[in-house]
Amino acid sequence: MITSTISSPLRNTYQYLGWYFLTGWLAGWLWGCTPPVENQHFRVLAFGTAIDVELSGVSPAQAANARQQLQQDFDAMHQAWHAWEPGPVGRINQLIPISAGAPFSASPSTLPLLKLAQRLAAQSDYLFDPGIGQLIQLWGFQGNAQQPRTPPAATDLDAWLQQRPSIRHIQVDGFYLRASNPQVKLDFGAIGKGYGIHQAMDRLRSLGIQHAVVNAGGDLQAIGTNQGRPWRIAIRDPHASSAADPVLGILSVSHSTAVFTSGHYERYFMWNKQRYHHILDPRTGYPAEGTASVTVLHADAAVADAAATALFIAGPTDWSRIARRMGVNAVLFVDTQGHIQMTPAMHKQLELRQTRPFTLVE
Repeated sequence: MITSTISSPLRNTYQYLGWYFLTGWLAGWLWGCTPPVENQHFRVLAFGTAIDVELSGVSPAQAANARQQLQQDFDAMHQAWHAWEPGPVGRINQLIPISAGAPFSASPSTLPLLKLAQRLAAQSDYLFDPGIGQLIQLWGFQGNAQQPRTPPAATDLDAWLQQRPSIRHIQVDGFYLRASNPQVKLDFGAIGKGYGIHQAMDRLRSLGIQHAVVNAGGDLQAIGTNQGRPWRIAIRDPHASSAADPVLGILSVSHSTAVFTSGHYERYFMWNKQRYHHILDPRTGYPAEGTASVTVLHADAAVADAAATALFIAGPTDWSRIARRMGVNAVLFVDTQGHIQMTPAMHKQLELRQTRPFTLVE
């Protein structure tokens, strides 16, 4: 580890081109010296959030066609992957407890995501685990349900921990699934947006669009460039003292880069003066401790999405090991004390907004 400081004040000559919200009410904006007049902007709705799209160097007609195609794609993905509504994943969750361990058929639309999630879960030592849907439900953080107000009963959490259902308890054989633990409930909330954004980028490329940003509720992927310049994206400071100065640093990304952040400020409630956030540690049944936020860069948005969750749960002393296991080399980690750690690959692309000490972690 190498402890360093950098100074990177923002220049008043820069002009803000737009806002992108990363994991909460702020995450980043696109940044440049002059507004790219031909950029096209539109919004579609899916995964319970607004998905903002910016296209560079395309005509209004191309943008209109892309909007129609992406809305159709996201609608199909939402229907296929939603854990609590009727659809292929909802059907799996209904069949697991009544199948008694016998095989049952699954929709082909769910299998690529399920297999990818299983691989990433194993690489993360099951810190990222889409099989903990029942635990998420106990806490009241599933879907877009009303925000929980109190923690679940300790007896309910103990009962869940005794069973410890996991995505590892699902076996895939062709189009058939078998669950060895009847308590497994799938919830792809920690990878679904990333996988969906990755699919959206494939769609845009198929339409001949090479320069774009797709931002789903703050988690995003950029391809190409913004009028020949890198896309500039701001990262929220999880310890910002006021809304007037919420930015920790600015990222410069281009070509194909996904930026995903998990933060303890995204969804939470206060109980007896303690914060209970939505990122749950499957080892304890409680919200993960020690981490304020984690930002991950990766060429694959699904990997970045899953890794941001896994590294958040791994905590200040173990995130770098899990990052290596998951093939992630660009990470910004902020703990609950405000200490900043980052990898050299992240350091190359991040300009801290203020003079802040940080630790480089190889």
